[in-house]
Amino acid sequence: MTDPRDTSATDFRTRFLPAAAAWAVLVAAVLVAAPLALAGRLPDPLATHWGPSGRPDGSMSFAAFALFPAVLWVVVAGIGVGVAARARTLVRRAPRAFYCAGLAWAGGLLITTQAFTIAANLDRGHWTRAAGMSWQAAVVVVAPIALGALGWLAGRRGPDASPAPPPVEPVIDLSPGKRPVWVSTATAPWASWLALVALAAAVVIAVTARSGLIGDGWSAVVPLALTGVVGAVLSSVSVRVVPEALTVSVGPLRWPLRRVRLDRVERAWVEERYPAQVGGWGYRGLPGRATIMIRGGECLVVRYTSGGELGITVDDAAAGAALLNALIARQHPSVER
Repeated sequence: MTDPRDTSATDFRTRFLPAAAAWAVLVAAVLVAAPLALAGRLPDPLATHWGPSGRPDGSMSFAAFALFPAVLWVVVAGIGVGVAARARTLVRRAPRAFYCAGLAWAGGLLITTQAFTIAANLDRGHWTRAAGMSWQAAVVVVAPIALGALGWLAGRRGPDASPAPPPVEPVIDLSPGKRPVWVSTATAPWASWLALVALAAAVVIAVTARSGLIGDGWSAVVPLALTGVVGAVLSSVSVRVVPEALTVSVGPLRWPLRRVRLDRVERAWVEERYPAQVGGWGYRGLPGRATIMIRGGECLVVRYTSGGELGITVDDAAAGAALLNALIARQHPSVER
């Protein structure tokens, strides 16, 4: 593992984080400045969606078009840079490369989409007369991928920490006749704020669109509401261990819920995982090898008797792993652990 006193890692962070923040600011500035600079040559509302025929079939008010992508980018990039500033994975090459690729791809997608949308609407008197889309759709897909590849290469430059040691399986002694219970949670304040802001924005836009103050704001209500729901689900996770089962639930309503019988668990341990390692927040991976990523850091990892694994970012994971291993040992006292 990287020595926390290693000044080379600290020096790298002081160079890397300003570069990532500069990219975030540059993309936000372009997303706001481009439509404002050409406001006099764009219709209001303007075409923002094209059907299979290549003709425009959906529109958005100029104000929403100029602000919504920039606000979305600031939220996503701000959270990404903030998490990267706290994470220790910046000194590990693979997760850093994934982080840079994602940041470059997302910024490239927003800028490319906006550029073609502006070009199609430029000097058109009405959004229905916007230019058609054909080959532009392929560029919108390919250009961000190419930019993401450049981000990947940029992220691979710099130090690479040594791999973590094999996980240690903590154990505890259980008193006979006792029924132990362990409950722990992990929260992500950023997800709570994201949910609150997105849901509030959806309500405000819906009310103003209903009252006629803006032309076409309904197209933004559903994405904002969906973002709010996803943010609420990602705001917390709760894990409960009893002699019969391991129960995992997410969100303020503790739903959805997953219950795993203890006879399906082979062992448990503690491991540090971060969003850049598993591909982001939420339920990451595939059934059989997945991580419920609420916040980076300490995870409770359980291995099933079938060979699959599930990692959950939760506080005091060592105590949960120790209790799981003790309960498993009590069920199978003849098995050497």
